[in-house]
Amino acid sequence: MGQHEETRGKISGMLSIEERPAEVEDRSVPGHWEGDLILGKYKRSALGTLVERTTRYTILVPLGEKKGAESVRIAYAEAFKDVPEALKRSLTYDQRKEMSQHEKFTIDSGIQV
Repeated sequence: MGQHEETRGKISGMLSIEERPAEVEDRSVPGHWEGDLILGKYKRSALGTLVERTTRYTILVPLGEKKGAESVRIAYAEAFKDVPEALKRSLTYDQRKEMSQHEKFTIDSGIQV
C-alpha cells in the first residue's frame, strides 16, 4: 500500500514560515506584521492582534463571538484599511483555522499571508 500524506486539518495554500524573506526575520524593513488571536474565557470571545514587526505598532481587532475564518478575514482586512500601503508587505500567522481564508484576505487587503 502506498504512502499518502495526511491533509486533514491543514490549510490549503499556506506558505511555510521558512519561505519568508530575510527582511521579515531581521526586522529591517517596516510593513511586515504578525497576527494572532487571544481567546476569552471558555473560548467564547476573541480579540485579534496585528503587530508590525519593526515598530511593534499594534492594532487590536475586537471580534467578540465572531471568531470564525470569514469573520476574522473581514475584520482584519477592515483593520488594515487605514494602514499606509508602504506598511502592508506581509502578515505572518500560525496555521490555525481562523486564517483558512488567507487567500481571500490577500485579495481583500493586498497583504500576502
